[in-house]
Amino acid sequence: MTRDDIYDHLAKVYIGKKSQTKDQKKRQFNAWLVINIVITVFIFASSFYGLSAFLVRRGNVLQDRIIYALSNGPIRISYNLGYPYPPVKRFVLTVPQVNANRYKKLQFAIRGLDKEYPGVLRVELRNRKNEVSSVMIEGVFSSWKTLDLSLEQFSGISDWSQVSEVSFVLESWNTVMKQGVILIDDLCFAS
Repeated sequence: MTRDDIYDHLAKVYIGKKSQTKDQKKRQFNAWLVINIVITVFIFASSFYGLSAFLVRRGNVLQDRIIYALSNGPIRISYNLGYPYPPVKRFVLTVPQVNANRYKKLQFAIRGLDKEYPGVLRVELRNRKNEVSSVMIEGVFSSWKTLDLSLEQFSGISDWSQVSEVSFVLESWNTVMKQGVILIDDLCFAS
């Protein structure tokens, strides 16, 4: 072999190795690029799907749980229906401007304090047209009782767009104990 052949052979070997290294790097770069693109598309698609599913689901959940609170804490009502006091005790809670058409029920928790409980009371709703409707509640004892009164039960009210009052009425001829204290908590309109 001549000197030129050796140089040519070495050049081919060196250039061949160099071109192989470039080809390998180019293939690795293309593979990483494709993998990164696939991962990015997967992340964006799953994020979009998850976010849209969350928002669609969240809208239904929020729509089912619309609440308009009427009190910020427990309401304490003392009553004495024995002689010489009046035979009817009425606690009236004035409602700010509220459109109750959006709601399906009146919710609250109630109990008698200690062993002083009425047993029975009446819940009244009144609107700005002075329409009044009431529902009798039984079983009000010394343990908490949670009530969901459907607004359909208050059949005497035709216009729910301007409810003005929620009243709790104790009557001496209906109560078990003529004197006592009742607690009302979590009073709200809810759907």
